[in-house]
Amino acid sequence: MPEVIFNGPTGRLEGRYQPSKDKTAPIAIILHPHPKFGGTMNNQIIYDLFYMFVERGFATLRFNFRGVGRSQGEFDHGQGELSDAAAALDWIQTLHPDARGCWVAGFSFGSWIGMQLLMRRPEIEGFMSIAPQPNIYDFSFLAPCPSSGLIIHGEDDKVSPPDEVQQLVDKLKTQKGILITQDTLADANHFFSEHNEELLDACTTYLDKRLGLIEGGIEETMLLR
Repeated sequence: MPEVIFNGPTGRLEGRYQPSKDKTAPIAIILHPHPKFGGTMNNQIIYDLFYMFVERGFATLRFNFRGVGRSQGEFDHGQGELSDAAAALDWIQTLHPDARGCWVAGFSFGSWIGMQLLMRRPEIEGFMSIAPQPNIYDFSFLAPCPSSGLIIHGEDDKVSPPDEVQQLVDKLKTQKGILITQDTLADANHFFSEHNEELLDACTTYLDKRLGLIEGGIEETMLLR
């Protein structure tokens, strides 16, 4: 897993990148939680998601937003971080110009950035939005949501109450041709404390179904456990 430094909008960005032997392998970008609350690319959930995609042959990148770790710049309340994510996608696409698709996965603040990136980059065909915060961040830009994906959150999330997430899911799943899979983990909080394995299992199952690696259709709403 090579350590990489690539150019961002306001300076160098630090990342971890795993290429694929397949020149046409899809790309995955993983976006970390809020930089001002300890979020980095080494967050355990981000780390686990990174290797989930790597193990399925994706060319995979996780990186630190501006001002985090060795990434240059200062926190920019989301606007600059979205530019960082776009620069990260540009960078990995130069290495994999023949990639047959792209996925984005984000946790908390990273899920908000990921969904905005999804709106701007039509090559993104799938997403994982983990513990999104529609009570804090404006998701009205998803009109309509251009790709199918997974929204997963905790039943005991006090940071982003489940009813707020439910309203977001209800809005998105009315769109024709888009399949939003929802998974609510029982007893899990915003950080999935003591539920990391359940979270990873749910994300892995969703991805494997989308990739056709296991049988079973993707249901519009999937409430597990």
